[in-house]
Amino acid sequence: MNLHEYQAKELLKKYNVPVQEGIACNTPGEAEEAYRQIHTQYGSKFAVVKAQIHAGGRGKGKIKGTEQRGVAVGKSAEDIKNIAQNILGGTLITIQTGEAGKVVNKVLVAQDVYYEGANPVKEFYLSVLLDRSKGMNVIMYSTEGGMDIEEVAHNTPDKIFKEWVHPSGGLQPFQARKIAFNLGLSGEAFKNCVKFVTNLYNAYIGLDCAMLEINPLFKTSDEKIIAVDCKMNIDDNSLTRHPDLAAMRDISEEDPTEVEAGKYNLNFVKLDGNVGCMVNGAGLAMATMDIIKLSGGEPANFLDVGGTANAQTVEAGFRIILKDPKVKAILINIFGGLVRCDRVAAGVIEAYQSMEEIKVPIIVRLQGTNAAEGKKLLDESGLKVQSAILLSEAADLVNKAVTAA
Repeated sequence: MNLHEYQAKELLKKYNVPVQEGIACNTPGEAEEAYRQIHTQYGSKFAVVKAQIHAGGRGKGKIKGTEQRGVAVGKSAEDIKNIAQNILGGTLITIQTGEAGKVVNKVLVAQDVYYEGANPVKEFYLSVLLDRSKGMNVIMYSTEGGMDIEEVAHNTPDKIFKEWVHPSGGLQPFQARKIAFNLGLSGEAFKNCVKFVTNLYNAYIGLDCAMLEINPLFKTSDEKIIAVDCKMNIDDNSLTRHPDLAAMRDISEEDPTEVEAGKYNLNFVKLDGNVGCMVNGAGLAMATMDIIKLSGGEPANFLDVGGTANAQTVEAGFRIILKDPKVKAILINIFGGLVRCDRVAAGVIEAYQSMEEIKVPIIVRLQGTNAAEGKKLLDESGLKVQSAILLSEAADLVNKAVTAA
C-alpha cells in the first residue's frame, strides 16, 4: 500500500526522523493559510507546493494542458494560492504516470530548506528495501540525490552504494557510520546522519515497510540532515497489525478495477493485453499468462480467485475482466484441489447465465478433482463456453479466439 508524502512524513516523525515540515491542503485558500503558518513558525522566506499523488517525477511533471510543474516554489501567500489553484484538480503527468496522468486532490505546502548559510547545502539519496536474492534488507544510498537518480543509477552505477542488514542483528552502529562516511560527511553533519539512518531503519522495520525512499536526503547549511521527500510503501500483508496505517489508504489513487476486485478477495492486477485470465493459485496464474503469450495473445490481467472459487467470485471476476474493452477472449484455468472442478463449472454456468450476453469467447480448462464431470457440465450447458482438459488444448483455443478477433 502506497502512502502520500505528507502521510509518510508524519509517520517518520514518530520515529524521530527529521523531515521538511509542511501542511497538507485541499483548497487554494488552505494553501494560502498554510504559507502564513509556515512563514510565522519557521521564518521561511519561501514555501514549496507539492502535488500529492502516488507517483514520482513530480518536480519535472506538468499539469495536463499547462506549463505548471507538480512541485513549485512560492515567495508569498498570493504565489502559493495561485500555484495551488493551478495544481489542484488538474491531471499531473510524470514519467511514472504515463500519458494518463493522475488527478491531484491534495497539495503539501512545505517549508523552505534550501537557504544558504556558512556551509553549502547538499542533496543525497537513501532508500531501504528487501533484497530477496540475499534474504536481507538493503540500504541503497548515493551522493547524487535529486530528481535524476534513475539516470545516476543507469549511467554511473559506481555512485550507488549498498549496505546489507542481516534480519537477526538489525542495523549495526558501524554500518550507519559507514553510510555517513561514504556520503562525505563530517563533524555535526556526520553525527546527525548516523542518527537519521538509524531512526529511518527503525521506522522501516516498525512500520512493516516494503520500501522506504528518501530523495532528496538533505544536509542543510546548519548541518542538519532531513528528509525533504519520502516515498513509503507498506507491506499489504502487515496491515492487520496496523489498522491505523490501513486507514490511510487512498483508493482514489488506485486502479478502480483492482479496488473492486479487493472487495471480493480477488487478487487482480491489470495488464495491457487482449486475453483475460481467471485462475486459482498465483503460480498457475503465472503459467497461464505464459500459455497466453505462447498462443499468440497477450495477458490482459492477473486474476487469482483463490482456492474457494464459487459462482459469486466467478461472476465478479467476469465483470471485472469484461470492463476492459481490449479483452478479446477469457481463459479460465482451474486446478481442482481444494475446490472441485464440477463445482467451478457449475459456478461458471451460473455466472454466465446471470450476466448479460457475453460477446467474447470463454475458454475453460479444468484439471484435477472431478475434471471430467466439470467438462461434461460445460459441454452440455448449451452456453458458448469452450472446455479443455490439457493446457495445450486451451492454448489452441486461445490462439483461434485471438486470430478470429
